[in-house]
Amino acid sequence: MIALAHPLRHFRLLAIAGAMSGLAACASAGGGGPAGTGRAAIPIVTDPAPIVSGTMRPYQIRGRWYRPEEQPGYDQVGMASWYGDQFNGRPTSTGERFDMHALTAAHKTLPLPGLVEVTNLANGRTIVLRVNDRGPFVDDRIIDLSRGAAEALDMLQRGVGEVRVRYLGRAPRVGGGAVLQYAQARPERAVPVSAPPPPPSPSVSPGRFWVEVAAYPAQPEARAAAGRLGQTARVQAATDNSMFRVLLGPWPDANAAEQARQAAVARGFADALLISAR
Repeated sequence: MIALAHPLRHFRLLAIAGAMSGLAACASAGGGGPAGTGRAAIPIVTDPAPIVSGTMRPYQIRGRWYRPEEQPGYDQVGMASWYGDQFNGRPTSTGERFDMHALTAAHKTLPLPGLVEVTNLANGRTIVLRVNDRGPFVDDRIIDLSRGAAEALDMLQRGVGEVRVRYLGRAPRVGGGAVLQYAQARPERAVPVSAPPPPPSPSVSPGRFWVEVAAYPAQPEARAAAGRLGQTARVQAATDNSMFRVLLGPWPDANAAEQARQAAVARGFADALLISAR
């Protein structure tokens, strides 16, 4: 990546994924997965590193202007890429040395150094990254991952992938990267149901039983949950896109569907419901 600032000093990064120096406590992840999924807590930063002032100036790359700013509500879905060997050991925009094995990232406009939560929407893997560089300067990509981050998200082989990025705030003075959740299943993508199942009804006919695992107000969250459940999970949008349901099924009998519901509960989806079609 490109170093845009002239820092007063260089920081020494710990070359270990998940270095937690400067973190005094942990809290549950806001907006994360259901309780009991094994998701780790997002760290609370009590002694944040100062923002490197030179990195907050507007800058121009290939004729396009970028204007860094504090963005407390930043929550975007887009494509991620990764970078490694060719930049390993070089200074980043904050003056820190790029360690391709650490959990770090580059972003065009977020404050540096900062923390972001990144979720691979293809498999539900979620990590926290220290953002200490600028980039990627490609229109269809919103974040550039270190090799270590891409490996943690299982994106090394494909090179790029669709992710959700949430800004968490200032980074600690050192480190801050952490793995929040590893998903077991790795489907390519949750596919919307072509013909949505009807709502629950006391009048049940054979051959149409579903499990509604969970419902979310945002599609990325629903797709991430579907990714954790495997290729049989589907996402169904409400007609006004105000809610997105994660569904399993259908099954030909209620017993088979109930077994699937209990399996979903065991995986942390405590509100999973058995529903039937007319």
